[in-house]
Amino acid sequence: MAIAQVRRLGELAVPGAVVGMTAGFVAGALALVVGQPPGWAMVTALTLGVPLAVLGGIYGVLVGSGKVRIGVFAPAALFWFVGFPLARLAHEVLSGWILGGAPGLPSDLLGFLAYQAMVSVGWAIGFLWLHERIAPGWMRRVRTGNPAAAELFERYVAHAAALAEARERRRSRHPSRAGKA
Repeated sequence: MAIAQVRRLGELAVPGAVVGMTAGFVAGALALVVGQPPGWAMVTALTLGVPLAVLGGIYGVLVGSGKVRIGVFAPAALFWFVGFPLARLAHEVLSGWILGGAPGLPSDLLGFLAYQAMVSVGWAIGFLWLHERIAPGWMRRVRTGNPAAAELFERYVAHAAALAEARERRRSRHPSRAGKA
């Protein structure tokens, strides 16, 4: 794969990776708030943030390549239904290894993964909301040297126009609600 192609894919991955890494840093900050030592908080930030960043980047590449439609929740929910439990499992194993000296799986692995799959729906909502706020601006910035980013930016513009048009149609059908949006 050519360096230019890797750079272009990397540019598509940036918004999702930023959301994932930010989540890791928030988890690290929360660890500090509840009284964990700074080293433990940093381990939490990295062992959760890096897997979420990698998966978020993969999601961004899928969106940029047209495999996942923008503005649709189901693909994000399905992606994170698998991805979030894997990220949390990596976090558990790696943080246990770094802080405890030996890697280990959770005692009830199936229960752990099932719980993380349930939590993944909430994560998917937040991830998608943040991703769709960061990605259009980033794609606008990198679109001149990246045809996939330019095409994705145009899809975001068209999606925003369609949402605005639908909102206006609803307002015109219900004039009493026009000022309440």
